[in-house]
Amino acid sequence: METHKVVHFEPYPFTVGQRVNIRSGPRKGDWEVIGVTDRKVKLRCPVSLREFEWDRFCYFTEEKSDVQWPQKD
Repeated sequence: METHKVVHFEPYPFTVGQRVNIRSGPRKGDWEVIGVTDRKVKLRCPVSLREFEWDRFCYFTEEKSDVQWPQKD
């Protein structure tokens, strides 16, 4: 069986009260998590105190070697 390097993506499990830093993109910067649902995350800017609610968009990534791809169920 052949193996490959595979990148895995998984939604990040935000929790209220977390302080996060988004490294790139239009939401780049520091934020405080002030609300979380299955589909949305609400963030507050610690400088302007403006609040925004967005679809959950952050992902934790991991790269593994020697993984079967495609996976068989």
